[in-house]
Formats: sequence, structure tokens, C-alpha cells
Amino acid sequence: MKILETKDLKKYYGNGDTQVKALDGVNLSIEEGEFTAVVGTSGSGKSTLLHMLGGLDYATSGTVTVAGKKIFELNENALTIFRRRQIGFIFQSYNLVPILSAYENIVLPLELDGRSIDEVFVKEIVCMLGLENKLDNLPGQLSGGQQQRVAIARALATKPAIILADEPTGNLDSKTTQEVLGLLKLTGEQFHQTIVMITHNEGLAQLCDRVIHIEDGKIVDDHAGDELERQWEQRDIPLKEETSRGAAGEVEDEK
Repeated sequence: MKILETKDLKKYYGNGDTQVKALDGVNLSIEEGEFTAVVGTSGSGKSTLLHMLGGLDYATSGTVTVAGKKIFELNENALTIFRRRQIGFIFQSYNLVPILSAYENIVLPLELDGRSIDEVFVKEIVCMLGLENKLDNLPGQLSGGQQQRVAIARALATKPAIILADEPTGNLDSKTTQEVLGLLKLTGEQFHQTIVMITHNEGLAQLCDRVIHIEDGKIVDDHAGDELERQWEQRDIPLKEETSRGAAGEVEDEK
């Protein structure tokens, strides 16, 4: 079943000779349960696309439909509620509330929305992510990989129609990157969760079911991920082409 669709999606900044076409007629359709990577260099339009898909910014023209709703037709309040209930976000910087425990961070979106907490479902997520002994810890007491696991659990806990992940392993070392991405993929498969991941790392992208390349605001390629790369036990890919290693706490054994 189609869970997300864009039609002729455009986002322009400025006018005349200085106009920047961040997105220039993007047509995209994603099926329920698909794990899709959107790959592009800096300035290609991939982050702008994520903002449009998540209703974090408005398009110049075109439509975004999530779970049957054209999100740009919703007023601000309705869009906020829809986003909270139907779209999960995972960010590079984790975005955890530092004064709340891991468990409190996981269930925070549900509490803000006034929804009851499905404790059985949350426990299942927590156990799958290996967080059962970390629920009372504050974010500052967790390694980077553990914090990102909490962020994944938070995104899953609301049972959204789609999860949008913006460079979710960008702050992690190579070993932890493999572990976290493996868990993200595993939980996606377990809960039949649709995931769109933004990345500039081609190696990471090939681990997904589908890889979309974007350049100059346009989709230039759309193909299936590499089946061999998706065999986790066989992989040895350059997961960290981007610069620095994580903080000292991020290279420790996450088990």
C-alpha cells in the first residue's frame, strides 16, 4: 500500500537571477514497510525534501500526501497534530530532553498528545533495542549509540505512518553506525515500519531496500539497494567517510 507520495514538489528560495531551486519537480511514491535511502551531496536538496515530507516547511508548489492526507492542506494546528501522530523523526543530534530519563524521552510524544501508553508495545521496542537496563538513565549517562537507540524507540512508540531519519548515524563511529543502522532496519522489518533515511553515504544507502539519488533538487536515480550489502554478517563498507569519530563514550561496547 502506498503510504507517501509527492507530486511535482517544488521549493524555491528568492527570485530572478538569485533564485535557488532547492526542490524542482520531485515525484516520489513510497510503499508501506519500505526502507528507503535518499542520497545526495550537500546542497542537493535531500534535507529540504525531508522537511517537506515531514511537514516542517511548506512547498512553493506541489503536494505531499502521507497516509492519505495532503499535509499542505491542513491548517497549522491540524498539521501539528498530524505530524505528532503520523510522522516519527530521528535526528543526527538525537534531540533528547536532557533532564528526562530514557524511558521518559521515549514516551514523551505520547504524553504530549494526551494518548495512553501501550506499555507492552514500548517494552517490546525497548527489548529489541537493548535498552531494558538503561531506561532510568539520563541522556548524558548514555553513549551516542545508546542515545540514538532511545531516539529510535521514541519514533517507533507513537506507531507513526512513516519515520523520517536525517543522517541518523552522522555523529557515530563506524562500529556503532553499523549497530544502530542494523537495529533501525531490524525494527522497521519487525513492525512493518516505513522509513525514509537521508544520507550522503552511499555505503549506508545500499543497506536499504531502495536508494534514491537527488541532485540539484531533482531525482536522478531510483534503484533497489545492493542485496549483498544488506547481508549484515558479510558487510565491510566505508560507513564513516564523513570526518570525525564520535565522542569517547560512543566507541564503547554498546551491548
